[in-house]
Amino acid sequence: MSLVTIIGRGHSGTRAISHTLYASGVYMGRTINNSGDLVPPDAMYDACRVIAQYVTCDEKTLRWDFSALQTMDAPPEYEALIDTYLASVLNNNSEHKGWKIPETTLVYPWITRRFPEAKYIFWIRNPRDCILGRHVTDDLSTFGIPYPKTDDERLRRAISWKYQYDLVKATPKPAHWLEVRFEDFVLKQEETLQKLEDFLGYKLARIIVRPDAIDRWKQDDSVNYFDFFEPAMRKYGYAIPE
Repeated sequence: MSLVTIIGRGHSGTRAISHTLYASGVYMGRTINNSGDLVPPDAMYDACRVIAQYVTCDEKTLRWDFSALQTMDAPPEYEALIDTYLASVLNNNSEHKGWKIPETTLVYPWITRRFPEAKYIFWIRNPRDCILGRHVTDDLSTFGIPYPKTDDERLRRAISWKYQYDLVKATPKPAHWLEVRFEDFVLKQEETLQKLEDFLGYKLARIIVRPDAIDRWKQDDSVNYFDFFEPAMRKYGYAIPE
């Protein structure tokens, strides 16, 4: 039995890999929505609120302290919520199974400890594209996560992106970890699928991809770049505006 999940903020293009896994015969849960998310999400949302209680934020520097998450035991309440959310996956006997929902990223430090042998795919997309559309994680306070409040919608989304990126970066990598750029999946699908197949150990289906999903920020007439994107954008090869 192999278990796989996708880590990545909402609007990172994670539905592409979820649909690929589903089309490849991977059991992705009893009910999934059009985005490839395992639903209903309520227990996962509540688990996110539990873990958020142990995160603090320095609002002046926009830095979060995740140290407690790395050392403390996850409370029984959290474990029960994860069991509830993943019941259809954990109770299924399929050889290959997993799940996808963006909020898994919010509980990533404790998910890796609960499922240390699972395979984790970190799905990356240019943050300038990530913040164009609305997502439930835009306002981190929805999940009890502290951050400097703002009425600027794009800034809220950008802060949410930074929080999730910083949380992943601060957490020790699990034993089985692969980073994939959404842009590579679209523009170099065969090469990227081969990398995924080598990682997962089984053949994957080919789904239709749309090149116009790349660099949508170029048609956007609002603010879509923030200076705190720069380190990650440089790391993953995205162009920095002059």
